[in-house]
Amino acid sequence: MPTSPSQVTAPPATTTNRRADVLMALASLALAVWVTSGLWWDPNGRAITVNSSDQALFEWLLAFGAHALTHGDNPLFTYLLNVPDGVNLAVNTSVTVYAALFAPLTYLIGPPATFAVILTLNLAATALAWYWLLSRHLVSSRLAAGVGALVIAFSPGMVSHANAHLNWTAGWLVPLLVWRLFALREPGRWLRNGVIFGVLVAVAFSIAAEGLFFTALALAVFLAVWAAHPANRAAVRAALPSFLRGVAVTAVVAGVLLAYPLWLHFAGPQRFHGTGFDPVVHSEDLAAYLAYPRRSVAGEAGLGTSLAPNPTEENSFFGVPLLLLAVFCFGFLWRRAAPTRRATLLALGVTAVVFTVLSWGPQAVVDGERTGVALPFEWIGRLPVINAALPARLALVVAPVIGLLLAYTVDRLRADPPRHGTTRLAWAVGYAVALLPLLPTPLLTIAREPVPEFITSGAWREHVSPGGVLTPVPLTVDVTPDGQRWQAYALAHRQGEFALPAGFFLGPGGPDGRGRIGPVPRTFDSLMDQAGRTGRVPIVTDGTRELVRADLAYWRVEAVVLADEVHGAKYEIDEAALLRTATELLGPPQRVRDVWLWRIPPA
Repeated sequence: MPTSPSQVTAPPATTTNRRADVLMALASLALAVWVTSGLWWDPNGRAITVNSSDQALFEWLLAFGAHALTHGDNPLFTYLLNVPDGVNLAVNTSVTVYAALFAPLTYLIGPPATFAVILTLNLAATALAWYWLLSRHLVSSRLAAGVGALVIAFSPGMVSHANAHLNWTAGWLVPLLVWRLFALREPGRWLRNGVIFGVLVAVAFSIAAEGLFFTALALAVFLAVWAAHPANRAAVRAALPSFLRGVAVTAVVAGVLLAYPLWLHFAGPQRFHGTGFDPVVHSEDLAAYLAYPRRSVAGEAGLGTSLAPNPTEENSFFGVPLLLLAVFCFGFLWRRAAPTRRATLLALGVTAVVFTVLSWGPQAVVDGERTGVALPFEWIGRLPVINAALPARLALVVAPVIGLLLAYTVDRLRADPPRHGTTRLAWAVGYAVALLPLLPTPLLTIAREPVPEFITSGAWREHVSPGGVLTPVPLTVDVTPDGQRWQAYALAHRQGEFALPAGFFLGPGGPDGRGRIGPVPRTFDSLMDQAGRTGRVPIVTDGTRELVRADLAYWRVEAVVLADEVHGAKYEIDEAALLRTATELLGPPQRVRDVWLWRIPPA
């Protein structure tokens, strides 16, 4: 029992910290649910408005990964898409670890609901992982750790990538990688720490390979500056033997675990080099750093802009107040810092500047106008591996730097409060003005066309042999992803397998040997795409029908299916024009449940 009032009003620090940890967990989960709330009204029936195609892809990856795990199939290569060539998932975003870990949930509630669960947990876990790193290793104030963690986890870049990117929203990996990298300095534990770090690197590669690559680049820049600082040279020399041994163990462990995925990625079938995305288009506009994102309080107030190539790539968009606050925090900390802390601040500053400049891409773009001024990425972007990166995403490295500066400043103010109340008020106002406009608003969602009863009832099995090829029209690509949703449903509900002649994936066939989205178009899919997109039936001749028959034979298609409602990810689809066009090409269809179906006899 307490023996004095002070014991009641001032609980022990451990109790206070536990309460802060619980509050942080609740705040992180609440914000994550708030951002993704549009999906939770009907996880199986709603889609993210601006990126329903990527959502369909990740739902398919979860279903296929679960199916591969339970059926002993290769999780990194499949012939269920892109018949007859297949798809190399190692060069795509396969989220293999998530697919395996959440397989029971995928079978229980379906891929769309599992997608919503993972997306929400990603955001919450990112905040909690940064909070843990900050509160246990970098700052003494739980408030400071909470501010920094929430700024990073719900930064404009993270919220924009919450538009269906399960890989980029897995930001919880970054603080864990930072923690385990610096743990390699511990003397006498290089073997243990190297093994742990190697496993973590393999997990990160299997969830977000591009994010892992960016993290490695950022840490390399940070460490180079930090280690070269005179204040750290003695400590670096002392820790270097253990660090290098740990790095060697990490490389061996990660290399063994990732040997097959890396071989597939760089030397396997259906691989490609680089991507088909234009680095100038997918670079960060210089003005974007000063702008506000669309999914924010400021954006809802009409201050958002369209400076990003699309709504999923608002990678900077910090706004002028936050950038000014970050610069002011840097100066405030620098003036009061010991030499070792200045080394850390300098490394953070250099890292932020380097990645800001690289995010601008090969030539400067200002407020939507290409200036033609060459920038460092013009040359760096030609290097192997880097040539597959989108420069705009390098801006994602800047958000953690800003979050760390804000956390360090709050920690310093808590440890040594300003003497004058006006100074404390000024700091509070500065943080409020910088951060409140960036509070996220929920992602936009829409009702999505349902999976046809023809699929959900399993009636498709009466018309397609086990493992045979079925195709919807239009064929499955990024802008018309229904086929992969149907296939994901069949796999997750243990109905069996049917293959698709196309699909939403990255594969070879782009210009100059680079990658492209989906397969190289053939006559049949081009005609159906034209009809669905324009609402006009193309001219059909006997020669056209001959080419279409050759396409269907090449793909080994057994059934062509047109649903009553077709989902177009970027534009409305004209189902009536599709029906007329398919009938012109293939003859009269039969009505099966809620679809039109054309049986294709063997060639």
